Amino acid sequence: MKIVFSRKGFDSSAGGAPSPIIEGRPVSLPIPTKRRSETTYGDIGLGEIVEQVTKGRLSRSSLCHLDPMFEAGRCAFGQTGTAQAHLRNQDVGVGDVFVFFGLFANVNGSDRHHRIYGYFEVESVNDIGSAPDAASQPTGFSRRHPHTIDEWNPNNTIYLGPGYVAARANDNLRLSRLGEQVSRWRVPRWLRTAGLSYHDKQDRWVGEDTLIVAARGQEFVSDVSDIPEASHWLERLKAVLREGIEGRSSAHE
Repeated sequence: MKIVFSRKGFDSSAGGAPSPIIEGRPVSLPIPTKRRSETTYGDIGLGEIVEQVTKGRLSRSSLCHLDPMFEAGRCAFGQTGTAQAHLRNQDVGVGDVFVFFGLFANVNGSDRHHRIYGYFEVESVNDIGSAPDAASQPTGFSRRHPHTIDEWNPNNTIYLGPGYVAARANDNLRLSRLGEQVSRWRVPRWLRTAGLSYHDKQDRWVGEDTLIVAARGQEFVSDVSDIPEASHWLERLKAVLREGIEGRSSAHE
């Protein structure tokens, strides 16, 4: 099994601000776009929030790239180009798990940090190609998936499976160390043993449980097939995400 740490949502370059934590709930804001979308921030109930976070640079009528899509316990996630080539080279497929993280902060912009906000288990991998159409739309989703609109790279792909987003900003889902740089993650000890794509340089790993995460890259893959501790960590993580309540065990242990 592989765990894919997948960076999504607003950040300093895409959107120009962190996604907000509102009344204790992390709200991942989809990145803005000007094409390949039929969905505005207003359509998905984020119009007022995005106007506030961007100080009016984006409005409720601005188009967004709604990906990954979560609905009724299901997730549809599209990838293409270099990022999809990386996933394929890492043999990511059915049975593997995507763990979505992003840059978050309080509504006033304080305490910027990376945190996990959702996950899904890959049930099917759909190669929909460079010229998808309405028939490529995954069933069970009320909005058109952006990777089924207009032209894409030839390796355009949609991953499908059961998935959830966090109902609250549980401390166990926080990646960045408190009071330190956003890029300094507190990670489970097994991750250094398993390894993580794009993080081969030893100076990225500090001690047993700190990783200086790469500033660029969308998907970081860890093959945990032979590491039982990773499976236990993942099950605790999924429980915290599904329930939105603080469990007895830390997701970082």
